[in-house]
Parts: sequence; structure tokens; C-alpha cells
Amino acid sequence: MLVDNKADKQLVRGVTLKGATALNMIDMIGVGPFITIPLIIAAMGGPQAMIGWIVGALICLCDGLVWAEFGAAMPHAGGSYNYLKEIYGKDRFGKLMSFLFIFQLTFSAPLSMASGCVGLAMYSSYIFPGLNNTYFSYDLSVPLPLLGSLDANFIAQNGTFVAIGTVLVAVFLLYRRVNKISKFSQLLWVGVILTVIWIIISGVFSFDPKLAFDFPPNAFSFDSGFFLGLGSAMLIALYDYWGYYNVNFFGGEVENPTRNIPRAIIYSILAVAGLYIVMNISILGVLPWQEVSETAGSDARKYIVSVFMQKIYGTWAGNLVTLLIVWTAFASVFSLLMGYSRVPYAAAVEGDYFKVFSKVHPKHKFPYASLLILGGVAICFCFLKLKDIIAALVVIRLIVQFLAQTIGVVYFRIKNPQVSRPFKMWLYPLPALVAFIGFVYVLFSRQNFQKEVKYAVVLLVAGTIVYMFRAWRKREWPFKQLSIGN
Repeated sequence: MLVDNKADKQLVRGVTLKGATALNMIDMIGVGPFITIPLIIAAMGGPQAMIGWIVGALICLCDGLVWAEFGAAMPHAGGSYNYLKEIYGKDRFGKLMSFLFIFQLTFSAPLSMASGCVGLAMYSSYIFPGLNNTYFSYDLSVPLPLLGSLDANFIAQNGTFVAIGTVLVAVFLLYRRVNKISKFSQLLWVGVILTVIWIIISGVFSFDPKLAFDFPPNAFSFDSGFFLGLGSAMLIALYDYWGYYNVNFFGGEVENPTRNIPRAIIYSILAVAGLYIVMNISILGVLPWQEVSETAGSDARKYIVSVFMQKIYGTWAGNLVTLLIVWTAFASVFSLLMGYSRVPYAAAVEGDYFKVFSKVHPKHKFPYASLLILGGVAICFCFLKLKDIIAALVVIRLIVQFLAQTIGVVYFRIKNPQVSRPFKMWLYPLPALVAFIGFVYVLFSRQNFQKEVKYAVVLLVAGTIVYMFRAWRKREWPFKQLSIGN
């Protein structure tokens, strides 16, 4: 087993396979699929948008095998922090790569949590329209050398304060011992699954295949418009599927990790992909895709599933499913914050990140400082628009983390063939290559992709500067070699 992880020694292995799979699934499902359906339909202009869901699931499964191999070989707190360090050399370039991952995670993890909280507030506005009341909206544009301007839009509504309250509740519930969290996650999972199943069954009994498969003319004309639309649809699909790797971040708290981590990843991807695809076909069999697509730019997009259930059963069903989706969104935020809070903590314990993140609760043995800091940053991001949050989140993760990791699994096998691998990627190296190509396609096969790429570039540059300053002060790579040479 690779990596002698100091962080694990302060944690408790109390998360079972059921708990790990539940945490993965509630992380994946969240509010995303209930809000982004109109965006995917609008991106591709018809029911053929299901291709985006299917291809997205295939890419995630391929990438999941990368995470499964690394997770079984290095089942420790921190996930990609450990993997990137081992892949690229823990005393060389790997130190920079792992630091950049933690640095971007300090921003992208709260972005991910904020997206769930903002989405929860948006869905709640179906029952409480006053949540849409806006106090202020501000467009920020920061000029940057070579990159043009960095743009962001901040907005404060009544719903913003609901989103902030959601973060605070999640922090409160996570401020306890991990074995209690594992049991609570399974309770949240039950609510999530019941919500999705009710939506699917309702759609099946009211299903009209003429609506579900009402393809527009030239729906499958493989021109530039089709592929640009597919890229946009896949970006949204990846966002909705992401979370299958959550178990890797708290790997130091999973029972029998070499067996349970790969299984939790694969089980959750297959289950959620099946639920998503069936759910979306069911909805398109009740609501005409033209109607769904038109809501992409309106407030109705916020609660399309509530409208769907209202059309079948009446207002009471729209209200009830809204409450269930709010439950689902909260479950996702809960799972996200639990997993991500372990990552900066693990790096800080090893001396590779800011020391404040290494603090552990003296009684309940969980990284409380990391939990509180990430929760605080997520509160700040609740003032951003959901669409901007999603795009920035996906692009930053792809550039800084996923691409380096998918190609890294091949490089690491070549460099270290002797390393024990309790789980080996199926059909190696094909899944890693498919995932890599898919991620690159999503990055660049979209209109106005440059906007989000700027965010990633700024984080990479800022992170590199911070790392170099810390490395210079601590005489670590690359300054350690330079000082010896002098």
C-alpha cells in the first residue's frame, strides 16, 4: 500500500460500503439534474440531448475506474492530493501538482457546495416566490494581462440567505464523529432515492412516446452546431454526475478500503446513470421538449420537475416534490462538505498546505478547522449565479485535476509496475484515454469556453506563485536542489 499517511492515524475507519455508496450517490444526485434538464435540452435542441447524458455517463464510468485503481492502492484521506504527489514524484514536481490541486479545491469545493445551496433556494421559490426578490446585482470585471477581463456577477436575493442557512446547517450536522455521519447519510440516501423513483414512476404511467421521441428535423445532422451543443450538454451532464469519487477523499475513514472504495465508485455511477436517463426520458414523455427548452432562460427552469408533477397530479404534488428535491439538494451539500473537508486537512498534516487546516477535534476526531473554513468560503460563493458557478467549477476541476489524473494513471503504471494494485482498471489503458479525450472535448467544444478557462488559468498562476513562495521559505523543491547546487 502506497503512502504512509499521517492524517489517517487521527481518524476513525467507521464508514461502511453502504455508507460510502450512499455518500457518493447523494453527492451525485443533489439538485443538479432537477434544474439542468432544460439547459441540456436547449443546448442540443431536442430529445437527442439524451446523447449528452449517455456519453457523460460513459466518460464518468471510465474516469471512475481511474479513481477506483488509485483509491484501492492509496486508501487515505485526501484523495487526489495523494495520487498526484505519488504520480509525479512526492519530492519533485508532484509537490507542486498536489499543492495546486489543494489550492484549487479550496475554491472549487465551496463552489460545488454553493451550487447545491443556490439550487436548493431556487427550487424553494416554487412554494415561496418571495425568495426571488432581489436586493442588488453587481457585475464585476477585472482586467488581466494577456487574458483580457475576468468577469463575475454577484446577486443578493432572499434565496441567497436560504442558501447561506443551508451551509450553516450542513456544518452543524457534520460537526461530530464520523460513524454517526455514516448512519445519517444512509437516512438522507433513502429520501433521495424515493424522490427520484416517484418522479420516474409518475412519468412512466403518464408516458407518451410521441412526445419523448419527437425529434426535430436534422436532429442528427453531425455538423458544427451538433457538436458544440453536445459539448455544452456534456459539461452540464458531468456536473450532474460528479461526486462518484467522493469516497476517495475520506478514504482514511472507510472500512476495508481496498475492497469498498472501488465498489462504492462503480455501484454509484451505474445506479445514478440509470436513474438519470430513465428520469429524463420520463419527463420528456409528459412535457413537450419545446416547452422544456423554452424554460431554460426563465424562472420556470428553476423548478421544472415541480411543474412536471403538478401537471400529472395537481398543485399538492408540485409542492411535495419541491420539498423532496430540497431534501435531495441538502443531502448533496452534506456529502460534499464531509468529503472535501478531509482533503486540505490531509495535506496540512503532511506539511504541504496551510497549518490551520490540520486541526482535529480533540474528542470526536474530525478535521473541524477545514470543515469550518470550506463552509465559510461556500457562504461567500452563494452570492454568485448558479450558471456561472457550474461552468467555472467544471472547467477548473478538469484543467487542474482530472486531466492530470487520467493521463497520470498510465504514466504511474509505466513508472511503477511493481506497485501493488488491489484493484486494476478494466480494459487498461482504454478507459483512461476515453476519459481524457472526453474531458478535453468538453473543455473546448463549447461556445465562449474561454471565459471559464480564464478562471482556471488565474488559479493555476496564483497557486504556483503561492507554492513557490512557500517552497522558497521552507527550502523545498525546486529550491532545495538549487541551494545544494550553490
